[in-house]
Amino acid sequence: MSPRLPVSPSLLLSVSILLVATVTAAPTSLFDGRTLEGWEGDPKWWRVQDGCLTGGSTTEKIPHNYFLATKRSFENFELRLQIKLTGDPKTGFINSGVQIRSIRVPNNTEMAGYQVDAGDGWWGKLYDESRRRKVIAEPIDAAAVNAAVKKGDWNEYRIRAEGPRLRSWINGVPALDYTETEPAIARDGKIAIQIHSGGLAVVQAKGITIEELPPSPGAPTWAQVGLPPPPAPKAKAAKKKAG
Repeated sequence: MSPRLPVSPSLLLSVSILLVATVTAAPTSLFDGRTLEGWEGDPKWWRVQDGCLTGGSTTEKIPHNYFLATKRSFENFELRLQIKLTGDPKTGFINSGVQIRSIRVPNNTEMAGYQVDAGDGWWGKLYDESRRRKVIAEPIDAAAVNAAVKKGDWNEYRIRAEGPRLRSWINGVPALDYTETEPAIARDGKIAIQIHSGGLAVVQAKGITIEELPPSPGAPTWAQVGLPPPPAPKAKAAKKKAG
């Protein structure tokens, strides 16, 4: 038997780094820059324009909330995208957001689930769209978030969903850190871009990548918890009308 040769600590470290790199999934793109492949939404309101996912209109007021959603569902992940929202507040409410762990409401334009909000006065907030129907988390530091936002220009959102914890960053500034405490809230679902009803507005998104993280054993799913009940008649107004 040949004698064992000593292994240097630096070699072990290099091998360890290589092994970690090979088992960690690299971020993948969710948008090819040319088509809506992998996405679904109302073609009247969603399209690819200037190499970006584009929703809304500059000539027609948006009558309902509309969403462009991934065909796939995701559980734990880190999502990155650049988003730009433009519109004239004099024409109505100008707002958007990124749905995560969400599901379409049957026979409706709505989606139910977490929305990482986007828009004046709403950047960094977490709204529970068509489920609890309210803001469930405020920004860590609203002043810092608002200072980081480039109004009417491109802003980078980084969103990390891992188990019950949801975090976000806007242009590198920490925006949201929320841990879900309700046990019957689904941790899977689609990712979507929203264009909110109200005024003349356009939202665009590009550079959309996702890094999938290991799933959480036993996490609740939409298939298990079911859709939330419909709102009472008086609660059907736009979610942010008062905002």
